Amino acid sequence: MGTNRLEDRCERGKQMARLDAAMARFNAALDVLESGCDTLANRTSDSAPQIDHSEEIAALKSEREQLLTRIAAFEEESQSLAGMAEVVETRLDGAITEIRAALGRG
Repeated sequence: MGTNRLEDRCERGKQMARLDAAMARFNAALDVLESGCDTLANRTSDSAPQIDHSEEIAALKSEREQLLTRIAAFEEESQSLAGMAEVVETRLDGAITEIRAALGRG
C-alpha cells in the first residue's frame, strides 16, 4: 500500500510538472499575441487616413431638420383632417336620421 501512495504522488508530481510547462507555454504564447496586437494597432492607427465627416454630419442634421418640419406639418394636417371627419360624421348621422324619419313617414 505504501508504494501505491508513493507512486500516486510521483504521478501527480509529473502531471503538475506537465501542467506547469503547459501554462508557461500558454503564457508565452499570450505575450507574443498581445505584442503582435499592440504592434498592429499602432501601425493601423498611425497609417489610417483621417476622414472628415463634418460635411456628412451637417447634411444629415439639415435633413433631420427638414424631416422634423415635414412631420410637424403632417401632424397639423392630421388634426385638421380629424376635425373635418368629425364634422362629416355629424352631418352624415343627421342625414341618416332625416332619411329614416322620411322613410318612416312615407
